Amino acid sequence: MDTRDPREDRAEIPLAVASLLFLAAYALLVLSTGLPDVWHSLALAVIAAVWLLFALDYAARWRRSGQGPRFVRTHWLDTLVLVLPLLRPLRIVRLYEAVVRRRGRPRFSLQARVMFYAGVSVLLIGFAGALAVYQQERGAPGATIRTFGDSVWWTCSTLATVGYGDVTPVTFMGRTIAVALMACGLALLGAVTGSFASWLMTVFATDEERERPPGS
Repeated sequence: MDTRDPREDRAEIPLAVASLLFLAAYALLVLSTGLPDVWHSLALAVIAAVWLLFALDYAARWRRSGQGPRFVRTHWLDTLVLVLPLLRPLRIVRLYEAVVRRRGRPRFSLQARVMFYAGVSVLLIGFAGALAVYQQERGAPGATIRTFGDSVWWTCSTLATVGYGDVTPVTFMGRTIAVALMACGLALLGAVTGSFASWLMTVFATDEERERPPGS
């Protein structure tokens, strides 16, 4: 039985939009060069407003839950999103579940959902991570990540757990972000690989059941 508060589903769409606004504002803040200061001020205002919105939503969910401190553990994604703003776009992956529940439509299989969520998460985390690393590394003494393109290349190799080593972060914050991206890459790669293997086993098992003679 689904005990999820319907009000949480109704809040998913505006929160998903807010997540996209946060990512767009952060990208503008990091990538914009030569723009008037008003654009930087606007980006900072959007980031602050989205952070406040998520804080209010988190507080409201905590109050309605009646769980006390246990709410932090049972709503770990909301907690991470609040503490680590760069993970805020991950809220978008919950939008599909909320829409499906509201419309009463059947969901995709578990394996398909895991692979879809992992794929979307890689794109969102990769883009946000590339922005964060570029912001920390550009202009640093001895930096090898000098352009956003360098940062995107490094992020892709890190999430894929390849790590060519041609470009690497040199700052403390850049390396801290690198550790987080490595952990995310390992987790997401394992989730996709496991789900794909499970899907193959299901397909092969179904084919064997169909080919088995009746009564055997």
